[in-house]
Amino acid sequence: MGHFIFKGGLKMASEIIARPLVTITNVIWSFNNESHRPQLLLIKRANDPMKNHWALPETLLRSEESADAACIRLIDDKIGLQVPMSCTEQLATFTDPKRAVGTRALALAYMTYLPVTPELHPGYGATDARWFTLIADKGDFVINGHDQEFNLALPANKSGLAFDHPQIIQTAIMRIKNKLDYQPSILRILGPTFTLRQAREVYAAFLQTSADQIDNSNFKKTHQRLFREVGTASMKHSGRPPKLFQLNF
Repeated sequence: MGHFIFKGGLKMASEIIARPLVTITNVIWSFNNESHRPQLLLIKRANDPMKNHWALPETLLRSEESADAACIRLIDDKIGLQVPMSCTEQLATFTDPKRAVGTRALALAYMTYLPVTPELHPGYGATDARWFTLIADKGDFVINGHDQEFNLALPANKSGLAFDHPQIIQTAIMRIKNKLDYQPSILRILGPTFTLRQAREVYAAFLQTSADQIDNSNFKKTHQRLFREVGTASMKHSGRPPKLFQLNF
């Protein structure tokens, strides 16, 4: 049955969608200790639509589970990790009618912060799974996975990523960037404790600069309400060991 809307004296009909698909899409972050940069997880889709395209991990919401529960299940299904809800946060809901191919699908997007990077094995619906490093290229954000690179500034149909996932990742990046000075949850990817150098490396990635260009003394002073000192790191070589910090929220 149509739903009628009067606009400009014309009667228009728009179809009521009784049961759109609801997907849980997860932007899963971790830290690459070799490149000293944040990275995120992508999977290569095994099935249509968008078969063989790289995409964010996602799952369909089941009839008797909450979106939060589906987000936690998705992490277990895709990479075999059981994480607490405190590692995740809701990002946004994406409802563009053209965001997916075929059946209308709404995406409830989450972000998850992992302090460990387990060996990846493609789960159901995927032929490959890989960590992609976040880098900046001429003012744009790019994610790089060795022989694959995706410019997030490009439209979805030109980026090479599936669906509207470039937009979802860009939204995640902007959310993190906007919260760096008052709730930097992204630092959870460093584990329960971290050095100021590590924190500056994470900040630098989202601010599109380098850790060396972020003054350590000023950084410590302006963010002291967010971090608390908890000890010193163990050292395998001579020199003063760096201090360790924890998030203060």
